[in-house]
Amino acid sequence: MSRFRPPPLVTGISPNEGIPWTKVTIRGENLGTGTPDLIGLTICGHNCLLTAEWMSASKIVCRVGQAKNDKGDIIVTTKSGGRGTSTVSFKLLKPEKIGVLDQSAVWVDEMNYYDMRTDRNKGIPPLSLRPANPLGIEIEKGQFPQKDLEVLFPGMSADFTSENLSAAWYLIENHSNTSFEQLKMAVAHLKRQANKKSEGSLAYVKGGLSTFFEAQDALSAIHQKLEADGTEKVEGSMTQKLENVLNRASNTADTLFQEVLGRKDKADSTRNALTVLQRFKFLFNLPLNIERNIQKGDYDVVINDYEKAKSLFGKTEVQVFKKYYAEVETRIEALRELLLDKLLETPSTLHDQKRYIRYLSDLRAPGDPAWQCIGAQHRWILQLMHDCREGCARDLTGTSGLHSAVSDPDSDARPPALGHLGHTASLKRGSGFQSGRGDAWRYKTPQRVAFVEKLTKLVLSQLPNFWKLWISYVNGSLFSETAEKSGHIERSKNVRQRQSDFKKMIQEVMHCLVKLIRGALLPPSAAEGGVRPGTGREVKAELSGQWLAHVIQTLRLTYESLTALEIPSDLLQTIQDLVLDLRGRCVAATLQHTAEEIKRLAEKEDWVVDSEGLTSLPCQFERRVVQSLQSLRGVLECRPGEASVFQQPKTQEEVCQLSINIMQIFICCLEQLSTKPDADVDTAHLSVDVASPDLFGSIHQELSLTPEQRLLIVLSNCCYLERHTFRNIAEHFEKHNFQGIEKITQVSMASLKDLDQRLFENYIELKADPIVGSLEPGIYAGYFDWKDCLPPTGVRNYLKEALVSIIAVHAEVFAVCKGLVPRVLSRVVEAVSEELSRLMQCVSSFSRNGALQARLEICALRDILAAHLTPESRSSFKQALEALPQLSSGAERTKFRPDENLGPARVVRAGLPSPAAAETGGLASSPASRPPPWPIVCTVSALLTDPRAQGTHGAGLLGRPSRGDVARAREEDAALPAPRWPGDSPALPPTSSLTDSMVH
Repeated sequence: MSRFRPPPLVTGISPNEGIPWTKVTIRGENLGTGTPDLIGLTICGHNCLLTAEWMSASKIVCRVGQAKNDKGDIIVTTKSGGRGTSTVSFKLLKPEKIGVLDQSAVWVDEMNYYDMRTDRNKGIPPLSLRPANPLGIEIEKGQFPQKDLEVLFPGMSADFTSENLSAAWYLIENHSNTSFEQLKMAVAHLKRQANKKSEGSLAYVKGGLSTFFEAQDALSAIHQKLEADGTEKVEGSMTQKLENVLNRASNTADTLFQEVLGRKDKADSTRNALTVLQRFKFLFNLPLNIERNIQKGDYDVVINDYEKAKSLFGKTEVQVFKKYYAEVETRIEALRELLLDKLLETPSTLHDQKRYIRYLSDLRAPGDPAWQCIGAQHRWILQLMHDCREGCARDLTGTSGLHSAVSDPDSDARPPALGHLGHTASLKRGSGFQSGRGDAWRYKTPQRVAFVEKLTKLVLSQLPNFWKLWISYVNGSLFSETAEKSGHIERSKNVRQRQSDFKKMIQEVMHCLVKLIRGALLPPSAAEGGVRPGTGREVKAELSGQWLAHVIQTLRLTYESLTALEIPSDLLQTIQDLVLDLRGRCVAATLQHTAEEIKRLAEKEDWVVDSEGLTSLPCQFERRVVQSLQSLRGVLECRPGEASVFQQPKTQEEVCQLSINIMQIFICCLEQLSTKPDADVDTAHLSVDVASPDLFGSIHQELSLTPEQRLLIVLSNCCYLERHTFRNIAEHFEKHNFQGIEKITQVSMASLKDLDQRLFENYIELKADPIVGSLEPGIYAGYFDWKDCLPPTGVRNYLKEALVSIIAVHAEVFAVCKGLVPRVLSRVVEAVSEELSRLMQCVSSFSRNGALQARLEICALRDILAAHLTPESRSSFKQALEALPQLSSGAERTKFRPDENLGPARVVRAGLPSPAAAETGGLASSPASRPPPWPIVCTVSALLTDPRAQGTHGAGLLGRPSRGDVARAREEDAALPAPRWPGDSPALPPTSSLTDSMVH
């Protein structure tokens, strides 16, 4: 034989000794490449290949057989390596003799048969013939090892009945500590036992010896008499005569004892019948006992009696027994039907179902009662779910209040299970948003939510028992031990066939549950046909986000409870899909509800302005949005096995659009408030903030708001929204993993800025137009003409009125929001400078005095408003100055020098008396005899230094011009061209500016 590998080599065996059928582990080298390669395995000469289990090339496990040799090698034979060798050996031990009452872990082969029905011995086991104690003294087992005894007495045995009995071995093993005197007594006992048997037989013979002799003598005498009579008589043989005599005697006896014998036969037959009835009364009374026990519900007793009767009389040929056994079978068949009806009856507990299935299994009921029970339970669960739907539909249809509670969106209450929403630290100011509903109405559960709770509770109460019933069906615990042994193979086939059917049952229950909940909760677009199942009417309203969150929590608990039963997750995927859809619907419904509440925030505006120029409206808006997001925290959180609610693009887009809609609705509320008529203002809530200045008695003294004041308040709120609120809300969106936050922020900011710009333009139009419109009439009041006017003595009244109007605008804006002052005044100044530039450019010509007057007024106005000049307003002032003729001589320019007493205002004197001269009535440089024109100086100075107009840093209403502003104004004056006056010398360049630097 060709060999591809070295021959096998056995190097170890564990254990190395044992009785037959001991499991051993063989270790070595090259023990084969697999089970097909192993073709031989012998231990002590016995083939053990049938029990061999190949583990690896170095390990084989097998059981030792009934070998003839006590000790031998372990030989492994493989296809690839051939017959191997062994370096170790195995010692086979003889098993101990096991008595009738000895415990044994293996089957004991003995020639004894028992009738288990009557429990009577039909034979005597051979082992019982062995004397338990042949010596008659106490047996004391020694502690000598069995191995040593086998070495001392090779081929011998300690069995008293064995042919190879070794007396020394028997004494060492059983009487090692017995004294010699006791052994002598044991020998005497053994002799007595032997003599007792022989003496018994001899005594029996001696006692009957005389009887035997007498019988022999009688027989011999009869024989001789018969022979003598036969030769002497001719009538026939004596035998014939004796026969006739005996026959006559028999007839006579029959005649005499016929009646007695008849009564005896009848008594014997009656006695035999009574004996049979008494002996087999179990069978004869069994039909009646079965009926009684069935009525009492003792099915176990019935089944036990039936099993006993079947084992005793199932195959009987006695007609009476057959008749009564047929009655028993009839009643057992009725019991099977009764138990099957009880098994399929619903509702029923799992304990009762298992009990009935076990009874039917013991009674060998036809078919598969356990699977019939599973099918009935499945149909019962589906029926309960549909009955629950129909019952809720009837309640919803019959109770108008309940229907209105479902249909009316404003009647939606909040679930008691939801906790109160906390307030964040950034929302400490302002009053909270309070609902007008009472607590009794708040905690009334909507009918649809009650339906979902009832439905899930029903499923959780029925499905666990249904699943446990299936598990018991799979593992066989539903059946009794006898039925399990007899039908194990058949049930295994049934289980494999039923697995797919049961999976469809679970899926059907889950689909029904999800379908009913979808129809009850989701909007018509998500439900089938837009009609709630069983209601027969259209759904007019959806549940609020709070109730949807409550339902989601209920479904999550249902899913966790079903998962705890170890139901495969693929069978529960429909619940996960429903939870995902409800989470998306809850987010959308919550945002929609938030949008509705924010739409009503305009009614909550109380127009109370704090020190920063804000009302409580922005904080109420932020608080409401944050509360909505906090209420969605549990909904947005992903539990194990759940997907993110934003994983679907459609949901992302919907949530993003709803978030944008919330922002834009609030922006529309602000726009609505900015245009609200005076009659709509809730003056009952107006109050004065101690931190805000109350200049000119504007907004809090008269308890009424002008349109300009409303515009300012809304503009202030818009600024706060842009700087803080919208950014805080975006952070909360990001914290809750919202998608498209950048888009939400961009669109909201764009809408807010658009509203801010429109409101700002409206306010500027309201404030700047009157001031601009008063310039032209003021300039030409009193038939003023630039070509023919007196020498300038100061600025005219129109400029004073314009400054006072600008100061009034400053005071109004400052009283509401200091931050808006630069923005508003800059635009007002731009409008005034633009109008002034237009008016100057429209003048065809100026006289010398007219040019001086115009330059005086333009420079005075520009320098007073220097803190609020913009490039546009500077350009307008420059254009206005460029439209004027330039001063022709340095002497005229020297008339314009700063007056230190004017404070921050730059007012030219143009030949006016100084403050000291004004007090004494003298003139500084002009000989004209007219009253000093200082009212404008005093008015502007007083307005600019009025304590009521002081800001937080002590600046005036219009503020102090910076040194840069003054320097730019000086440069602009110097850059102006020098127009030629009629009659002036063309060589007269400007030598100085009309104005000097401001004194700080």
